[in-house]
Amino acid sequence: MQLGQAFQSRYNKSGNLDDLQAAVQAIQAVVDLTPEGHPDKAGRLQKLAVSIIHRYRRLGNLQDLEAALQYFQEAVKLTPEDHSNKAGRLQSLAVSFTERYQRLGNLQDLEAALQYDQEAVKLTPEDHSDKAGRLYNLAVSFTDRYRRLGNLQDLEAALQYNQEAVKLTPEDHSKEAGRLQNLAVSFTDRYQRLGNLQDLEAALQYKQEAVKLTPEDHSDKAGRLQSLAVSLTDRYQRLGNLQDLEAALQYKQEAVKLTPEDHSRKAGRLQSLAVSFTDRYRRLGNLQDLEAALQYNQEAVKLTPEDHSRKAGRLQSLAVSFTDRYRRLGNLQDLEAALQYKQEAVKLTPEDHSGKAGRLQNLAVSFTDRYRRLGNLQDLEAALQYKQEAVKLTPEDHSDKAGRLQNLAVSLTDRYRRLGNLQDLEAALQYFQEAVKLTPEDHSRKAGRLQSLAISFTDRYWRLGNLQDLEAALQYNQEAVKLTPEDHSDKAGRLQNLAVSFTDRYQRLGNLQDLEAALQYNQEAVKLTPEDHSDKAGRLQSLAVSLADHYRRFQNPRDLQDIHKYYRLSFQIISSTPESSWQAALHWGTFAAQFSPTYCITAYVAAFSLLPELLWIGHSISVRHNLLHTLDISKATSTAVKTCINLSPLTSTVEILEQGLATTFQQMLQLKTAVDGLPDEQAQKFKELSMKLYTEGSDDSMNIVNQRNDLIKEIRKQPGFQFFLLPKAYSALCQAAQQGPVVILNSHKQSCDGIIILNPTSDPVHVAFSNVTLDLLHSHSVVLKGLCGHRVRGQSASSRLFGYKEGLLSSKEKFANMLDWLWTHIVELVYKTLKSHGIYGGRLWWLPTGAFTGLPLHACPPSDHFIHSYTATLGSLLEAYNKPSRGVNKLGVVGVTQTDSEGANYLKGVGLEVESILSTVQKPYVSCLQGAQATVDGVKTQLQNCSWLHLACHGTQDLIEPTKSRLLLYEGNLELETILRMPLQNAEVVFLAACQTAMGDSELVNESFHLGGGFIAAGFRGAIGTLWSMQDQDGPLVAKAVYSYLFRNGSQPQATDAAEALHLAVKELRARNLSYEHWVPFIHMGI
Repeated sequence: MQLGQAFQSRYNKSGNLDDLQAAVQAIQAVVDLTPEGHPDKAGRLQKLAVSIIHRYRRLGNLQDLEAALQYFQEAVKLTPEDHSNKAGRLQSLAVSFTERYQRLGNLQDLEAALQYDQEAVKLTPEDHSDKAGRLYNLAVSFTDRYRRLGNLQDLEAALQYNQEAVKLTPEDHSKEAGRLQNLAVSFTDRYQRLGNLQDLEAALQYKQEAVKLTPEDHSDKAGRLQSLAVSLTDRYQRLGNLQDLEAALQYKQEAVKLTPEDHSRKAGRLQSLAVSFTDRYRRLGNLQDLEAALQYNQEAVKLTPEDHSRKAGRLQSLAVSFTDRYRRLGNLQDLEAALQYKQEAVKLTPEDHSGKAGRLQNLAVSFTDRYRRLGNLQDLEAALQYKQEAVKLTPEDHSDKAGRLQNLAVSLTDRYRRLGNLQDLEAALQYFQEAVKLTPEDHSRKAGRLQSLAISFTDRYWRLGNLQDLEAALQYNQEAVKLTPEDHSDKAGRLQNLAVSFTDRYQRLGNLQDLEAALQYNQEAVKLTPEDHSDKAGRLQSLAVSLADHYRRFQNPRDLQDIHKYYRLSFQIISSTPESSWQAALHWGTFAAQFSPTYCITAYVAAFSLLPELLWIGHSISVRHNLLHTLDISKATSTAVKTCINLSPLTSTVEILEQGLATTFQQMLQLKTAVDGLPDEQAQKFKELSMKLYTEGSDDSMNIVNQRNDLIKEIRKQPGFQFFLLPKAYSALCQAAQQGPVVILNSHKQSCDGIIILNPTSDPVHVAFSNVTLDLLHSHSVVLKGLCGHRVRGQSASSRLFGYKEGLLSSKEKFANMLDWLWTHIVELVYKTLKSHGIYGGRLWWLPTGAFTGLPLHACPPSDHFIHSYTATLGSLLEAYNKPSRGVNKLGVVGVTQTDSEGANYLKGVGLEVESILSTVQKPYVSCLQGAQATVDGVKTQLQNCSWLHLACHGTQDLIEPTKSRLLLYEGNLELETILRMPLQNAEVVFLAACQTAMGDSELVNESFHLGGGFIAAGFRGAIGTLWSMQDQDGPLVAKAVYSYLFRNGSQPQATDAAEALHLAVKELRARNLSYEHWVPFIHMGI
């Protein structure tokens, strides 16, 4: 036994693992030789357990901990109640339960440890030499319970027992250092909870004494250095003194260096070191510090067992590093990694854990980052929910309360900016004010919270125009800048915000001093921002705005040169987010249109070239649609077209317009781009990768998109493929008019215009609609929706007619007036222009954008020699022309009269409609699904096997998520997103005799994501749809007329004949003198 204890003592001093292993081996041998009834059995089991628990602490092997716990329990059991060593053995048992709690996080272990520690203290006489040690251990258990449950009484108890333990420990005692450190830990905990600076100073003093008393070769030296560093970190984070940060970093590096590689505390010390590198990165902005923090956090996570109670904290720390790198460099992969690790951390954190609130807040921060990047409203709502939970879980007296209120206010601000609800803005302002009020004057984060408050006052000023809000914003921004050290990485951002307030006041009051101040602060902000920083673009743009104000005032040519220079630089920065570059290029285009027309096209070409990055094809269609809404790409497109029409060749204007139209629609088409002429291996790989994006959506999309992008680069090296999937030049786009003119319509608040592509060999022609305004177009759209908005196929004609039961004459008059207005001010002008170029009839395509979308332009002419079609883009027509016919001339017919869907009426006309088709087309060329046969799987099979498809069923539009628009089938729905992801090799033309199959999302008018446009994006060359649901009695007549014409030659229908077939069918309806609602809704899309 003496030999084992000698090895143990030497290990305690030197930390040599060989000594510890020898101690365990020697003591184990003694225990094995000790009979069961021997009076020394308990003492020897205790000594063995002590050595094994030391080995557990060194190596982290859970089996050692379980063994030590077992031996301690046996030792306690064998010790009589009145034995002098009973208290000591209870204490040792408590220590083992503490160790297991700290490893596995089981609250029962913590309660057991506390119980045994209390019993040990109670059994120990006041004058006993071990009294101090047992009070110390009891304090540890109260500390653990405080950290778990957050009860302030436990913290105060821990502090009291630690103070008593230190008081009872002689000055020259070997355990004095450890007890001083533990007392310091309690002061640290109370500081972190209540924010009292005196507690922090006390913690620092006791930790310094503990380090001083610990010999250099002592195994606890590393832990005490780290603990001292933690307090220096706390003081840095409170007061912002850089010397504290450097000292903390030095001590943590020493602690890591002194910790053996196989030590169980290695992971924790690496994590702590990472925290200091993170702090220095956030202060000084050095990217090397950020990379070091990331590396140490990754090592810490790797060294932490899966079942360890601190796994969650280390995952969160790693996530924070990924968040910092994302914010610096803008790489979306870092953001996704941060989100993943934070979700894991929250999942691993028990509900009753005091750290739950902090981890929920951190998770919310990543949802906020992703919302700001991708614009998905669900991410914003998730961020708001988690932040509200975090605030609710944080006690009123907690030092983190202010930070969590600030974060909640940030999300309310984001929601205000997205949805415009003034209540969100007022709530954000209130929480920001509370956060500032709760933050001590000497706190290092005071400046950041003042800045946030200033931003909220700025938002309210922009909304309500109250000058007092602007003055408040300016005051708080000035205070924030004043409190921010010169070497702080946030200095640039706060200077920029201050410049914005001066800009606002200059633009409001016209004071030249404000303009000069804005210019000065913007210049300083740009100068302080590293070139690789993702915010560099925004700061260059802000500087350009101030220079633009200066130029408007003084007309200095040097200002003009600098403005163009800064705008150009702002969208060329590699680390800038696509959103920042997009905004910069648009602002440049707007400025150039007014003062430097020669730069206008350059700016807009740069802007629209960013759309593939903005609307990354690896994201789901829903996410891309959120971005379309957030970035308002439709408005940007109409502004660019309006501007360029008068400043540049129309050919360039058409190129820009095409890039901004139906972006997600075009991306889906590109996934099915023909690759004829490529080497077989490349062609096959391209098809496979594109189809994965179609069929798998966003699953593993990052990897798939990267592979596909690399392959596209290789394809462009092939002869004849140098422009593969690049935006098309006008020389290619004009081929869309090979079968007839294409009329592009652009709406803007300043003017509404048309551009006509007459044919592939003529220059495009401009038509000015001088009597058409954006407001008038909107008002006619409202009238149209009011007239047809309630019409549902399956209702009686009398209740369905224009959606009114009363006022029939008024409705008809409104509709007639609308058609007359469209004819007089738009369509007739187009016809006159066509006639002036020798075009009197034939095929005619409308490409309406913005407010023109959805208006029945095809129905306006009193008599017509043109066959009208619609298209979402020029590129979709080109794809349709270039797609080879597969020669599978089977017509698939689907008829569903009744579904289980709520609100879906019985379609009594469907049976007759299907019969009319079957009587017109010969049986070998028809595949019919009716009633119970028309399941989702059945229709999907039809889609893949038939070239032609006729769908006589209900359809519904989802205006919130257009890709969720669907066909209502027998016992199920077929969503547009599912159709878009199907490989439809044989598709030619689809006839959608369902409800509103050509009415899209009013918020995404340029995207053509109604059901008809969706089928074209999915691979059909043409589609027949309806602006509103047809009359039941019209379905059989139109279907019979259409298919009679298409199959007039037997089994060889042509996709290019579908428009004329519909034209003849509608002509037949009009010949019967039927009212507007019978024949107007039918439209043709595609070739």
